[in-house]
Amino acid sequence: MQLTFYNHLQGIYIAPLELKDAGSLLRLRVENRSSHQRYEPLREEDYYTLASQEELIRQRMSDAEQDRGYMFGIFLLEGELIGQITLSNIVRGVGQFADLGYVMDQRHQGNGYMSAAVALALDFAFRALALHRVQAAILLHNDASRRVLEKNGFQAEGIARRFIRINGGWQDHRTYAILADDI
Repeated sequence: MQLTFYNHLQGIYIAPLELKDAGSLLRLRVENRSSHQRYEPLREEDYYTLASQEELIRQRMSDAEQDRGYMFGIFLLEGELIGQITLSNIVRGVGQFADLGYVMDQRHQGNGYMSAAVALALDFAFRALALHRVQAAILLHNDASRRVLEKNGFQAEGIARRFIRINGGWQDHRTYAILADDI
């Protein structure tokens, strides 16, 4: 199955991250570490190594082979890795849903790239994977992420109290979802 999806108008594409991308992924993580910290879990120092990023990519490649999750890089058309978007925790059977997560290089935020990448990931989720629902949870103060989800048709569903441990503390998250029928 071809898993590279383009939005030429926006100037990006998403494609599964491969081991050859580990250095670029590490650069993305290291260069954005302080700006992203308030939105992410605390990480051990070894997370910020090439070996750790290679292992993450290997794990996500295995997840894709088993239809458990798909991790894509977000690339400018010229090939620069500027973000990552993941469909994870895929549930089949009577559920047919997945969680959506993403991160964008701070230098490229505010250009519409993430909104375009989410649209591409949703197209893959609903058309290729035949999912019924994609859900996301964001920190209450993350207005940029809220706008990305709302631009793509996600609807707010409620507050998950102390849902995920972010930056060292349990944080409330607003939950969002979009259904295949909404598209």
